[in-house]
Amino acid sequence: MRALTSSHFPVAIIGGGQAGLSISYCLKQRGIDHIIFEKHKIAHSWRSKRWDSFCLVTPNWQCTLPGYPYPGRHPDGFMQRDEIVQYIEDYAESFKPLIKEGVTVESISKPENVFDIETSIGHYIADQVVVATGGYHTPKIPRMAERLPANVTQLHSSEYKNPDALPAGGVLIVGTGQSGCQIAEDLHLAGRQVHLCVGGAPRAPRTYRGKDVVDWLDQMGYYDMSIDDHPQKESVRVKTNHYVTGRDGGREIDLRRFALEGMKLYGRLKDIGAECLEFKDDLTQNLDQADAVAESIKRTIDAYIEKHHLDAPGETPYQAAWEPETSLLSLNLQTANISTVIWSTGYHADFSWVNVPVFDGKGYPGHERGVTPVQGLYFLGLPWLYTWGSGRFSGIARDAKYLADCISLKNRVLPRQFGRNVNEVALGS
Repeated sequence: MRALTSSHFPVAIIGGGQAGLSISYCLKQRGIDHIIFEKHKIAHSWRSKRWDSFCLVTPNWQCTLPGYPYPGRHPDGFMQRDEIVQYIEDYAESFKPLIKEGVTVESISKPENVFDIETSIGHYIADQVVVATGGYHTPKIPRMAERLPANVTQLHSSEYKNPDALPAGGVLIVGTGQSGCQIAEDLHLAGRQVHLCVGGAPRAPRTYRGKDVVDWLDQMGYYDMSIDDHPQKESVRVKTNHYVTGRDGGREIDLRRFALEGMKLYGRLKDIGAECLEFKDDLTQNLDQADAVAESIKRTIDAYIEKHHLDAPGETPYQAAWEPETSLLSLNLQTANISTVIWSTGYHADFSWVNVPVFDGKGYPGHERGVTPVQGLYFLGLPWLYTWGSGRFSGIARDAKYLADCISLKNRVLPRQFGRNVNEVALGS
């Protein structure tokens, strides 16, 4: 039976990842009582939804959780999956928040002046609520996947672990965002035959003119740019991330070089028939567009170096290593011996359990730097909540501190409700 509770907290945080822990740390610094509800365990997504060789694509020095910058010996390196999990677990241990792991928040509503929170262990009340579950909830897989033969194994990129876990045979990867390209590389390096549907994702250089590109962008102030100042404004929130990797010390991913080494490249997936796949005739266009973005980043860095009269080494101009002679517009699954399809097609956000009227027609919460129009309701950890780093280790501290200040201000003026002990612990939890 579900245990009954009547706990009332000034603040409830939903989600125990880096976002939830960051706001918890900031609230504790301000002396504000709160509780965290985490559906699984701390760092669940990093632990369970990343492949074995996964690593960060930004240098470790960008890991700056509030009160806990990267403590390791390799600031210019790229933490691997298990190191990331350890970093987050050590962070939580450093300030010991009140967190309920394995607890599902089933609904949040605000019938009057406080929030009603229904959980798998009972009912809670909070004056203010921070939704810190990020924006990647439900794997996005197109309905055409239903047409694939039953003998073809299908999985989302979040389910991929390593090459040996897949059936023998060729692997088709749909999507060339960060996950798709890195998984393609992982399989390619393991000697598997990879077929890759190339979409419109941009690519980024790894290093340029003597420094990691992330170092240059940081020096240029890109990571301090707010979404209000970004030329693409709110539309940047749904843009695909640039693909690059931190693997083996960091390098860029050039799909053209993979093609030279035997990887099969196609345009976007157009249709799935009984035996064949059909592709759009846009492979050349997509490769050229990805290169153009990488070259644009380089030109921006060149202009910065010239403007500030910096001493930086020159760089050999990029030359495309491979061009598709003709676009392959179809593929016979049996002839190509395709045994597995990996859908690297992103996620849907799912806030259906938040029964508070703050969402637009696409289910995205209306907010200003995470502050919604409904008093006391906040969102944290969403991509481009305020800056590029809002959904990453690099920018979460700025957002968490800002929201903690907003919460602190309202906490001083909110009347206490019901007279319950804010430190009361859930019965039976």
